Amino acid sequence: MNKVYNFNAGPAALPLAALKKAQAELLDFQGKGMSVMEMSHRGKEYEAVHNQAINLLKELLSIPEDYDVLFLQGGASLQFAMVPMNFLPAGGKAGYVLTGAWSEKAYAEAKALGEVYEAASAKEGNYQRIPKIDELKYTPDSAYLHITSNNTIFGTQWQAFPDTADVPLIADMSSDIMSKPFDVSKFSLIYAGAQKNLGPSGVTVVIIKRSLLAAANPKLPTMLKYGTFAKENSLYNTPPTFAIYLMGLVLSWIKEQGGLAAIYEHNKEKAALIYDAIDDSKGFYIGHAQPDSRSLMNITFRLASEELEKKFLDEAKKAGFVGLNGHRSVGGCRASAYNAVPREACLALREFMLKFQRENS
Repeated sequence: MNKVYNFNAGPAALPLAALKKAQAELLDFQGKGMSVMEMSHRGKEYEAVHNQAINLLKELLSIPEDYDVLFLQGGASLQFAMVPMNFLPAGGKAGYVLTGAWSEKAYAEAKALGEVYEAASAKEGNYQRIPKIDELKYTPDSAYLHITSNNTIFGTQWQAFPDTADVPLIADMSSDIMSKPFDVSKFSLIYAGAQKNLGPSGVTVVIIKRSLLAAANPKLPTMLKYGTFAKENSLYNTPPTFAIYLMGLVLSWIKEQGGLAAIYEHNKEKAALIYDAIDDSKGFYIGHAQPDSRSLMNITFRLASEELEKKFLDEAKKAGFVGLNGHRSVGGCRASAYNAVPREACLALREFMLKFQRENS
């Protein structure tokens, strides 16, 4: 097998240990004579898998007792609509902090459903930074304040989260959940597509405070109500069973690494290898994000010309690097160093960048 250096932005690298365990159990799960994909989601064998994933999330994130953990489908894109459907009442308003393309999409979906406003924006400057907390302008009667914790396209990340008092704080954490410790109790709702740090695509994790859940709009179709999934332990309909199973394996791997504190240290070390290559290049590589807003997950940079970028990407591909192209909307280069991307891959990329600079300066 020719294993590559996988820097894809999502679906992204998964821990090798989790993939190997899934491979070993693919045809015969725990001696049951069938794959977990073939089991009834109503059976006790799958129920144990399902609940283990929930319990690992609660343990690793230190989720308070008054929160529910839900497994939904539709990715963050469905959450962009479900959040205002459930929590933006007629006559109410909600604030959105614009920090990149995904926050813009969340804002647009909410705007189609009710009254929303920009609580802050980093659009000026092409999303090179996260607004400072004292820049946030939201009213105390807002239904909620929405943020995007990490921005995959532009490579920026919140370094600290605001305390919003009585205004519910809602976050899209699709691309950096499980990458570092944080205080869940600051948030009333967190949602995250799994395909970055949690597992394969197909399952979306929602962490929701029960007091917010109680305030949800009851006049919605059944499958668009968070309460439907909370009441039925996310087993109202057939869940994405294999995705949840594999997510459980990824969460077990995170626990074995030492939990989020240890993962955070690894992620800082990995990102520093690449950021140092950018910073020490004397302008050969140009980082997009301002240093105090840099993401540990998505490292974005450009070269002096599109011709040189193309050469860089072509040679990187031949050297075994995958996924270094920047998002099609902005171009450039992007290295997504999620939890499962090993240090060796980041070190190899650093060495390639230094070599390419020497040969093309």
